[in-house]
Amino acid sequence: MHVQTLEMDEKGASKPELEDAETGGRLMAPETNAEDVVSPVSTENANHYGDGLDTHHLPLNQNSSNLEVHLYRKRWLIVLLFAACSTSNAYQWIHLNIIGDKVVLYYNASLPKSVYLQQVALDWLSMVYMLAYIPLIFPLTWLLDKKGLRLVIIAGSLLNALGAWLKCAALHPDRFALVVFAQTTCAIAQVFILGIPAHLAAVWFGPNEVSTATAFGVFGNQIGCALGFLLPPEIVTSAQDVEAIERELKVMLYGGAVITSVLFVLVLIFFQNRPPSPPSQAQILAASGSSDEAYCSSLRNLFANASFVLLLVTYGINTGSYYAIGTLLNSLVLYYFPHDHVNAGRIGLTLVVAGVAGSILSGIWLDRTKCYKLTTIVIYAMSCVGMLCFTLTLCLSKIWAVFLCSGILGFFMTGYLPVGFEFAAELTYPEPEGTSSGLLNASAQIFGIILTLGIRAVTEKLQNGMLAGNLAITAVLLLGVVGTILIRSDLRRQVAQLTRLNEALIEEEVVSDVKTKSPAKVERTDTNDASDI
Repeated sequence: MHVQTLEMDEKGASKPELEDAETGGRLMAPETNAEDVVSPVSTENANHYGDGLDTHHLPLNQNSSNLEVHLYRKRWLIVLLFAACSTSNAYQWIHLNIIGDKVVLYYNASLPKSVYLQQVALDWLSMVYMLAYIPLIFPLTWLLDKKGLRLVIIAGSLLNALGAWLKCAALHPDRFALVVFAQTTCAIAQVFILGIPAHLAAVWFGPNEVSTATAFGVFGNQIGCALGFLLPPEIVTSAQDVEAIERELKVMLYGGAVITSVLFVLVLIFFQNRPPSPPSQAQILAASGSSDEAYCSSLRNLFANASFVLLLVTYGINTGSYYAIGTLLNSLVLYYFPHDHVNAGRIGLTLVVAGVAGSILSGIWLDRTKCYKLTTIVIYAMSCVGMLCFTLTLCLSKIWAVFLCSGILGFFMTGYLPVGFEFAAELTYPEPEGTSSGLLNASAQIFGIILTLGIRAVTEKLQNGMLAGNLAITAVLLLGVVGTILIRSDLRRQVAQLTRLNEALIEEEVVSDVKTKSPAKVERTDTNDASDI
């Protein structure tokens, strides 16, 4: 693994240094004057957004069509808008399942008579998010590569708002089928949103910010899950009164519809496809190669990458386990703590809030250390330990212990999400980040459906089904840890970034040498002419 450091020589020149983290060897790029590296801010590009630039840009060689690297302050608005859309969509994922007992009571007239089939029907409100993603991610990734971020995010926010309003239209006990259709619409919207963070970070953010930006993108999804766990049990509080439940559902659903509509309008006005100039050397190389690389060829390259395929499986196990826990959390908590609906939502909130902290800290850690494989292994192993502790404390019937262990589980299991995205981007460079992250999410959906249906079936057939299901998730996570250890750390994006930087500095040195030597030649010519006279 190579990481970049900068040293200053005696004259204040900067010398990029490549340090091999495994051997300790150092490779020094040729010296160059620091004044040659930093060029003036381009007012033309600054005026493009009206807010100017907030950092450096580096000159590139002629093969890059004289492109320069810029970082725009507007990148923070872009990632904030995306995070808000992701929040609203993730909220739609879980907000009905966490009050599943109330939903079953209200829509009982249009549900199957069997209690088990009612629970499975309720589970599908969550699993439809997973099911819709699997076939749609491939055309969506193609659309993202061809049309860019703006069209994709507009479509996602529009579908999300439409699904929210359809849920409002489904407020009648015999309209559960319409609820499923509305949830499917939101699930399709999720396909336009879930795999975006790594791609958005690469398109808008510099090399020392991509992991943090990806973490903020994932952060929006986690906040949405947190609100989906927290708010519905606080809003829908009635126990057996169907009319009261309908009034409370109306407040919850109409409020969500208004918020998603406002977000759609904001995205339509402010969200932009990409900055006028690329944010990193690696992004320039990726952009220059993208026109020559067909989408199907990119998919073949990804599946031919053994390290990525192994990460694909291990990421799916970890994140699919999280989806299964979230889907079944209401049943899980009520099994051990009957009638404790509010704490079911608060335990989900604890899972997610701790995960938000884990995501942000892991993103910052990756930006500073570039230790992708070691970080992934540690977080994965701690997810397995957290799941085991969560399982055992549920059996103790100590609610405070369950909250504590759910926080530990959430910190590592949810904190793994941006780490997996960024590790995949490193292993698969220069393939588009949207393609790799889309495949990771598809794997997570597949494992999420398998684990959710499996645990629901186990709980129906075994007397201690909940315990058996939780132990099964722990065992699967342990297999994921072993698989992660076997992944070869091939940080291609880091190597490309440093190679590109060296090329730029070598060119600057050549130009500087030419400028330095030319006056001397002129002076010698004048002296010879004078002696001849």
